[in-house]
Amino acid sequence: MLAAEQENTEFTTTRKLRVVMAQLDFLVGDIPGNAQRIIEATRQAWEEHEADIVVFPELALTGYPPEDLLLRPSLGVRVSEALEQLKLAALEPAIVVGAPLRKDGLLYNAAVVIDGGEIQGRYLKHCPPNYQVFDEKRYFAEGKEPLVLEIRGVPVGITVCEDLWKEGPVEKTAAAGAQLVLNLNASPYDIDKQARRKALLERKAAENQVSIVYVNLVGGQDELVFDGGSMVYDHSGVLAAEAPQFAEGLFPVDFLYEHHCQPISQPLPPEPSLEKNVYNALVTGVRDYVNKNGFKTVVLGLSGGIDSALTLAVAVDALGKERVHAVMMPFRYTSSASLEDAEAEARTLGVQYDVFSIEPMYDSFMAMLAEPFAGTKTDTTEENLQARLRGVLLMSLSNKFGSLVLTTGNKSEMAVGYSTLYGDMAGGFDVLKDVPKTLVFRLARYRNTLSPAIPERVITRPPSAELAPDQKDEDSLPGYDVLDQILNLYVERDFSAEAIIAEGYAREDVQRVVRLVDINEYKRRQAPIGVRITERGFGKDRRYPITNGWKPGS
Repeated sequence: MLAAEQENTEFTTTRKLRVVMAQLDFLVGDIPGNAQRIIEATRQAWEEHEADIVVFPELALTGYPPEDLLLRPSLGVRVSEALEQLKLAALEPAIVVGAPLRKDGLLYNAAVVIDGGEIQGRYLKHCPPNYQVFDEKRYFAEGKEPLVLEIRGVPVGITVCEDLWKEGPVEKTAAAGAQLVLNLNASPYDIDKQARRKALLERKAAENQVSIVYVNLVGGQDELVFDGGSMVYDHSGVLAAEAPQFAEGLFPVDFLYEHHCQPISQPLPPEPSLEKNVYNALVTGVRDYVNKNGFKTVVLGLSGGIDSALTLAVAVDALGKERVHAVMMPFRYTSSASLEDAEAEARTLGVQYDVFSIEPMYDSFMAMLAEPFAGTKTDTTEENLQARLRGVLLMSLSNKFGSLVLTTGNKSEMAVGYSTLYGDMAGGFDVLKDVPKTLVFRLARYRNTLSPAIPERVITRPPSAELAPDQKDEDSLPGYDVLDQILNLYVERDFSAEAIIAEGYAREDVQRVVRLVDINEYKRRQAPIGVRITERGFGKDRRYPITNGWKPGS
């Protein structure tokens, strides 16, 4: 037989399957809107890619995480109506859609397979997670059975998110005959998360001899950011395709099925730097929080320091310069360098910029307080008053013009309480809330590689709140290189004070930092939410009692 005839024979015995990964951004709670988005994306996947299967993220119908919306009495009705809408849409490809489903009185995090206008199968998530930012056991029961369906002649199994991270669900699915596993995800971003996902997928695919399609949500939801990065691994554990992070899209992958369901490999995107990924996470988080909550503009205090400069750049990149208003609010301790640098930042990025001195307001307050303050020494009360006056100004602009106030505190400051309640903490969204100060510097330099944004002097001069003469942050705190390492060990890794000291840090520094973290929980509880980029941010991740008698130690 001729070689060409051999190739033709193989062609007729090998099945082809085109799977489209629908890496999309859904709005939590908008079940009818999300259903319509699924229909439109499926039709696009058919028209542009001739998809056989379109796979959507976990709980795409409700958005993720829906939290206590899952307890609403009308949830079941709304989900049923949306599923009926999907069935009646006469979609050409099969679709796999995440949705909450009730069975025998229990609610499940489910995946629904719709093909030919009918529901062909329902998979109930086996392993609802209950750690870090996840609280699924509050709502969902545990599924038990695998689901394997023949779709276009290929045995296809379904799993949902955490099922991949635990032993059992993928193994059961492979044992039930699946050659291809479709895994639906709403996996939030944190630094190095994609690397951990890849190591897991490589192992699971190779151990179970199945190809795995990993489809992840993209977009921001309150403090969480989902980075996409959907992937395909072949049955030997080799990465065959990867979608970009922080980008919506429909990403097709072709499979050949004979003895194995083998993806046809695609060129892989370049590995992004840590700074690029974190910056994109911040931009995504700001863009979605502002837009999904219906704000037209944002306003922030521009101090001439690095935190507000970086926040301004993120806001402009997320929303466009015409939607950003920067306000400089100088006082007698504000340096000429800060005034010059703040104006330079605003002019460079092209935002609306105003200067309102707080001096007259401060003098009025101090005149009013002269009698009760008589005989007392100047202390942090007067410093905090300056911050609070700035907060009043920003909130007044917010109320009058409907702008969202962006606060500018970083994670290092939030950790030790280096912030003022009802002052620089007053606002709706803290862009840098989970970004340590040392990473702020790195992000500022990264942003300047894209286009000019932050003056070099802002990056190099010592940080200062400028609430007192010649004030420097490091007058009252360890250097940020030391502070951020201690905070990482204590906040993110749960080291005790003595364990941190054993790592080589000065006892005085450790005891001071640990005490500041502990006593400032009340402040953090009243702080605005912000983008989560680490494995343990101040928010859903870390829930400590404000009133407690726990003593730092071993």
